[in-house]
Amino acid sequence: MLQKQDGYSCEAGIEAEMAVNNRHCKLNSFTRLAVLASGSGTNLASLIDAVKTGIIENAAIALVISNKKDAYALTRAEKAGIPILYAQRSLFNSDEEYDLFLKKKLNDYKIDFVLLAGYLRILTKPFLQAYENRILNIHPSLLPDFGGKDMYGTKVHQSVIEAKVKKSGCSVHVVTEEIDGGPVLSQATVPVMPDDTSETLAARILIEEHKLYPKTINEFIKDK
Repeated sequence: MLQKQDGYSCEAGIEAEMAVNNRHCKLNSFTRLAVLASGSGTNLASLIDAVKTGIIENAAIALVISNKKDAYALTRAEKAGIPILYAQRSLFNSDEEYDLFLKKKLNDYKIDFVLLAGYLRILTKPFLQAYENRILNIHPSLLPDFGGKDMYGTKVHQSVIEAKVKKSGCSVHVVTEEIDGGPVLSQATVPVMPDDTSETLAARILIEEHKLYPKTINEFIKDK
């Protein structure tokens, strides 16, 4: 059940064991991942599956955080037995204070890497410094094109269509203070069709996101 404490809610405890390759191993023997999401959580679902199937090796999603109480990502996490945290920004005096609260929770859960999956907040400097070179994001364009402030979701795809470019795709990058400006680790490309809408283009790219993000995460955490 969910416990209510100090303006946030979280699932009590962490599962002590996980079944991996038909063996039960202590959670703390894995690389511990946290996923931050604001929406439906389709990328989260692909990461959960990737951990279960070993595409992301020797890792466990130890916590899912959202700034949206009704984010379906939280429901997906609960169904998968993953602890969740909802934190309401309006209860904090500043973005920095909010992020420091999240950082403390990540420390409590001994998180090694932070994965953004449709997280619609800009992380502040204290958070970025605490997890420097340990935060990844997937963006629905071929960065550096169509990235930066206010470039998210259907806004990206509509801008691509209006620019009449022939291809788009998705990029996995390290998160830095420059919005969508961190080192790009991998990309996948899709064609932009003459009759595309932002919705049809988004759907085509999302298929690639679900393949690219888990593979890139696996390679990234193996190298650390």
